[in-house]
Amino acid sequence: MKPYRLIALLLLVSTLSSTAQTKETYAFVERDSTLYLDVHRPAVARADKAAVLSVFGGGFVVGKRDDKYQSRLADSLTQRGFTVINIDYRLGLKDSVMVAKYSRLMVLDKLFQYCIDIATEDCAAAVKWVVEHADEIDIDPTKIALTGSSAGAITVLQLDFCRANGWPQASALPEGWKPAAVIPYAGGVMCKPADLNYETDPAPTLLMHGTKDKIVAYNELGIPFHPKLFGSKAIDRKMKSLDIPHWFIRFEGIGHEVASWFPGSVDLFCAFVDQCLSGRVSSLDATMTDEALQPTEWTKMNVFQLYKK
Repeated sequence: MKPYRLIALLLLVSTLSSTAQTKETYAFVERDSTLYLDVHRPAVARADKAAVLSVFGGGFVVGKRDDKYQSRLADSLTQRGFTVINIDYRLGLKDSVMVAKYSRLMVLDKLFQYCIDIATEDCAAAVKWVVEHADEIDIDPTKIALTGSSAGAITVLQLDFCRANGWPQASALPEGWKPAAVIPYAGGVMCKPADLNYETDPAPTLLMHGTKDKIVAYNELGIPFHPKLFGSKAIDRKMKSLDIPHWFIRFEGIGHEVASWFPGSVDLFCAFVDQCLSGRVSSLDATMTDEALQPTEWTKMNVFQLYKK
């Protein structure tokens, strides 16, 4: 082999080694169905040992902690030095007993509340495990950002909502723990209209949503006198009324495609987390466009059509 080719090969191997990540799998809940989480460690960690805990989407019926979307997210963020934790959670719409019960009663809001509640409880349990094992996985437990897509976005928003209000779904969280940031991709909060409030401040939150989203409603979805799913627009309105600083980015004319806007948004994601970790508090209200986000069948689809697929 010619010397310059050998040098080029060695440089390539060195580059690949420096960007490689490692993955370790742990059980964080052991019961009838064991729940696992994957810890993706960066080759070179951030000096502040910040981490991101990510929750997959899939309508509370499908999805995996190691699916293609979650793997791309882990790859992108470990390259930025974050330790990334992708978690399991119970999929409520796979619970045939509960689905049959609530379908017979024709109270679908209770079915979705059940799905969201158990996902929230599992996310809280995952956070508890991560905080308790922070030294083992080499992270700072005070610098954990939560993110999720679609059902995962609902889960991380609901967890911080329950934490801020002292609700039991978040009771597994370590006492006094608060996310460094919450970054939901097309998420919402499920509660009764009168309960959409924050008794204590939520974590710094970056809301992102398409204005035409009819799967996870941009504004709100539900019937009078029943719990509703309040989307990013409704949460933004509530936070503004309480003078709670947050970022809100909307995409006009786009539907649920925003749920998969990663790794295209990695720069924005990291900028928000960096600001939160620096202790700065700011508000941003913006309408964005991105050539990577164009209307597809997801813009036309509503939540009922989703579950017929």
